[in-house]
Amino acid sequence: MGMRQILGKLAGQTAIYGTSTIVARFLNYMLLPLYTYTLSTSDYGVLTEFMSYIAVLQVLLTLGLETGCFRFANKEGYEPRKVFSGALMAVSAVSAVFLLLMIVFGGDLSVRMGYAGYRSLYIYMGVILLSDSITAILFAKLRCESKAWRFAAFKTLKILTEAGSNLLLFLWYPGYASSHPDNLLSGLIPAEPDFSYPVFSIVVSCVVCLLLFVPDLLRLRLSPDSRTLKRMLRYSLPLMVAGLPGVMNDFLDRILFRFFNVDDALWRADLGIYQAGVKVAVIMSLFVQMFRFAAEPFFFSNTGKKDFKKVYASVMEYFVMFCMLIFLGVVFYLDVIELIVGRDFRAGMDIVPVMLLAYMMMGMLFNVSMWYKLSDRSSFAIYITAAGLVVTAVINIRFLPVYSYHAAAWGHFASYLVMLVLSTLLGNRYYPIPYRWGRILMIIGFGLVLYAIAMAVPDTLPHGWTLAVRTCLILVYLAGLYILEKYLKRHKRHES
Repeated sequence: MGMRQILGKLAGQTAIYGTSTIVARFLNYMLLPLYTYTLSTSDYGVLTEFMSYIAVLQVLLTLGLETGCFRFANKEGYEPRKVFSGALMAVSAVSAVFLLLMIVFGGDLSVRMGYAGYRSLYIYMGVILLSDSITAILFAKLRCESKAWRFAAFKTLKILTEAGSNLLLFLWYPGYASSHPDNLLSGLIPAEPDFSYPVFSIVVSCVVCLLLFVPDLLRLRLSPDSRTLKRMLRYSLPLMVAGLPGVMNDFLDRILFRFFNVDDALWRADLGIYQAGVKVAVIMSLFVQMFRFAAEPFFFSNTGKKDFKKVYASVMEYFVMFCMLIFLGVVFYLDVIELIVGRDFRAGMDIVPVMLLAYMMMGMLFNVSMWYKLSDRSSFAIYITAAGLVVTAVINIRFLPVYSYHAAAWGHFASYLVMLVLSTLLGNRYYPIPYRWGRILMIIGFGLVLYAIAMAVPDTLPHGWTLAVRTCLILVYLAGLYILEKYLKRHKRHES
């Protein structure tokens, strides 16, 4: 299979895996108005804080075994059924212990954190993490077996369940609860909408997703092997340790708002405004995520093929091209896109360009970080992500008390940039891949120049004309990429 066919297969897989992710993020966009037009900035800040804890704990409780399953299920001498059986048993046991701890100590935690009366939220957190840990391994199995359509269908059903539950709770349940105060849900959620509604909706979706996998679990016939599991854990735990500071780079700022924000009394409101800005920029992380779903098993399965390193380098270039297109598309039409959030949340829209670039750096980091996964040097991930976490912590602790969520946004960008540089330098030494950085920087620079031109257009210009100019600049970007590609192909033919 030639380079074009390989890249075509990757693009096809990305599109299929991305179907569910696109649906999920699109519905999240649809839920964003529901949240920001219904909840206060403070309530949305509380929801953001809880979701940050869940995101960090998900990495911890899955033990890095998602990537471990990819590595060992494709490795000679290991039986895939035993690989996935061991992973399922391990994450189930650890997550069940966490749920038990939440049941026992959730009441005390709610009082200590200022959420007295919301003990159920901590139990919901435990249920979410138990369900997600189990299904994470089962989704990894589908990816490893290239069952992209089944993966997409289950992911889509899960997010549809979450969205439907949100709509029922916010739009129907308050009226029903007022006329039926002793209904079945009265002991689980309050009658008036607050931050517990989205959390409970996630619980429902996680349970439904787990039920979808029951036939797969029955067919798997669990048969863990202690030798296989030990070797998997030896490979995966460093990735988990590395993944923990990695996800902390995404969520540490949300956690630190409680302690370091400009105004102690307004930290929840500022956190809610910040999260709304991040959500608007999430379209970039959407592309990164759908790319990762397809790229990770793709990279592992093609390591033995001819010129595979050149293929990986080409993947990076096309990835950056598309990321800059997303960047320009969002920032050029931001004054229209921002209408999806409530008026009280729009003060944070000026962080969107910074977050878009930060998410692009995150995607580039994923590409270059494959060197330590492919060369079995996963321990390097710890040092790289720890360096990024230090940058995140220092910037947020130093500047959150002065610049609030603006510091958090720039902290993301700086952290991913530092990790990208470190991973590239180490990769060049231990597992060199011929990335053409001059070409990559040219693409990024071209996009940023067009962005600067768009921002220089006077505010006095009618809005319609402003949008027309920006649309023309996007066409200039696409034309520039086309001309560059044609020139490079001609140049390559002359060299050969």
